[in-house]
Amino acid sequence: MLALCAPGARAAGGTAADGLALAGQRQCLGCHQVDARRVGPPFRAIAERFQGRPEASGHLARVMREGSRGQWGAIPMPAQPRLSDVDAQRLALWILSLREAPAAD
Repeated sequence: MLALCAPGARAAGGTAADGLALAGQRQCLGCHQVDARRVGPPFRAIAERFQGRPEASGHLARVMREGSRGQWGAIPMPAQPRLSDVDAQRLALWILSLREAPAAD
């Protein structure tokens, strides 16, 4: 199981910068940004919504792969079936770690 840790620390074999790079490689940044709304909610808002929920990383990884509707407004999250379970879990843990990081200036 992957451990959730603070940004800058090593988690899931990488750093917080690796999480952002993975999000870019998997085209997440086409709809999401860390601190600003684009098509979908900002990653930091997702982290805040799921703060303290032990099932959060599994839920987020599942939503990435299967999609969802009505959780953040009218625009659905399309399923990303080509995203591996491992990458979905790494992205979920990175997103959840953002609640502890200061906002970028």
